[in-house]
Amino acid sequence: MRKIIKLLVVGFLIFSCSNDSGNDGSSNCDFDTLSGVETYQNSPSDFLTINSLTLEGDCLKVNFSSSGCDGNSWEVKLVDSGLVQESSPPRRNIRLSLKNEELCEAFIRQELTFNVSNLQVEGNTVLLRLVNSDDEITYEY
Repeated sequence: MRKIIKLLVVGFLIFSCSNDSGNDGSSNCDFDTLSGVETYQNSPSDFLTINSLTLEGDCLKVNFSSSGCDGNSWEVKLVDSGLVQESSPPRRNIRLSLKNEELCEAFIRQELTFNVSNLQVEGNTVLLRLVNSDDEITYEY
């Protein structure tokens, strides 16, 4: 009987512990967002198609496609222009940079997340305009 009680107590303690490390979840993004005029202008811009954008906390989820063999060698970055356009709410131009040297004709789809917390401006809202697709998404924090 004592062993059963001990097992129940240990099981209760294990399941009652939280895995929350106290952060806002942004560390769960695949990549950080880069920022700066030079980086924005000089990052590769191979052809891609943006399929969808969604925000989950500080992570911008980008679903995109491009031609290739399997997409494993692609170099993908989310790059901010480094400039904030004065509007209500303020707007930032971002683009998905792709370096794709794969020479296959398959059309590959990938979904990656990018931490956009470094794009916050004064206030609690900024519009993120993805220039690859002219899509905009409202980022509230």
